[in-house]
This record gives sequence, structure tokens and C-alpha cells, in this order.
Amino acid sequence: MKKPTRQADSAARLRSMHDRLVAAYGPQHWWPADSGFEIILGAYLTQNTAWKAVKRSLANLRAAGVFTVDSLRAISVGDLQSLIRPSGFHTRKAPALKAFVSMLDQDFAGSLESLAAAPAAALRPRLLALPRVGPETADAILLYALGHPVPVADEYLRRIAERHRLLANSRGFKGYDSLAELTRSAFASDSEAAHAQLFNEFHALIVAVGKTHCGRIAKCAGCPLAADLEIANILIEGDKPSSSYSIATLHKANE
Repeated sequence: MKKPTRQADSAARLRSMHDRLVAAYGPQHWWPADSGFEIILGAYLTQNTAWKAVKRSLANLRAAGVFTVDSLRAISVGDLQSLIRPSGFHTRKAPALKAFVSMLDQDFAGSLESLAAAPAAALRPRLLALPRVGPETADAILLYALGHPVPVADEYLRRIAERHRLLANSRGFKGYDSLAELTRSAFASDSEAAHAQLFNEFHALIVAVGKTHCGRIAKCAGCPLAADLEIANILIEGDKPSSSYSIATLHKANE
């Protein structure tokens, strides 16, 4: 019997983590927004910023009536900077939001519906070419605002992958791509039609466990994923199971 590869082992473990998090936390109903455009605003504003600060900026934008593509197009950069000041880096984020609207106008006639209708494979590099848009921001927009089945690999997932030793390297751009591919592999056996919702919930669940247990300092006591650390030790620290002792067996032993 052929022994599973480390990638397959890690994907199976990540899928099991999802199930444990669902059991622990339930549905998350992400992203916390009323429209796709609000999600895009939030995706920009949350860069290097706590969500509490983003909420203050969003409240300012809502109160000022700057909550549509048309209103964002019309407002001056200076006024926009003042409104989003609470979320930090306002002198960079305001021009970046303006650049997004310019791209939308130039390439998609100012229509978010036209943007969403384009294939994700074509949209992602277009988004990444915009200022202040890295892989996580681009993928968050694709998944949450536009409904494309694209996994989001954030810092919490990177910490979990590193601490549970799911990947040899989870840092930098290559690390991000590896995390995203691992997430795709974890849900490969699920219906493609369900991928967008699964990636949505999985990312939200990772944020939930990350905020509580996997910050800069790990707090493993009471973590729904603590049992997986035992699996990591068995698989990686030399006490390797035989080919007949599968990942499923290991998880069952830790239930």
C-alpha cells in the first residue's frame, strides 16, 4: 500500500481542522458587511489594522454618504483620507481606493457586476497590479465581494500551518501560494459548487480560532485544534506511523 505524501497528510489534517472548528464555533456568517462594495472597502482598510479601527472608518464613510462606487469616485482624496484616518495608513489607502475605482471605470464600465462576472484567473493579476493590493487582499475581494471560489490565506492560517508543521515553508509569497494550494487540496473532495462557501467559512473559522488561541503567543489550552499538535509530533518528530496507521486513525484516536 502506497504511503500518503506529506502534502496529502497535511491536506487531510487541515480538512479535519475545519470540521473541529465548525463543531466548536458554528457558522460564522462572514464577511461582516451589507454589500460587496462594503467588503471591498473593508479589505483595503483592514490592512495592518485591527478590525475595531476599520469599523470606525466604515462608520465615517457611511455617515458621509461615501458608500457607493459613485460616491467614492466623487470624493476628493483629501476628504477620503480624513474619513478613513482611524484605520491607519490613510495617506496610502485613500489613493489605493481611488485606483481601484479607476480600474473599475476603465476596464469594467464602473460596474461591480461586470467585475464579478470576469473569470477569477483574469481578475487576480489585475487586482494584484493595483497599489496596496497583495495576495490576501486580492483573494478576499475575489472570495467575499465577488463570490469566486478562491481560498484566503491570512496570518492566522500561516501561524497554524507553522506551529502544526503542515508546511515546510509558510512565509512570503511562495508560502502564501503554498497555503492557498494546501487549502484547495483540503477541500478537493468536496463539490466544486460548494467551494466558495467552504473557503468563506474556513477562513472565518481560522480567524476565530486565531484571535483566541493563535496570536503572536500561542494559547493552546482549550484550543479546538490542540489534538492536532499530537498528530504533528507523531508524523514529524520521528515516531512515524506505518502505512496502515492512517491520518484518519490518528484523528479518531484524538477525538
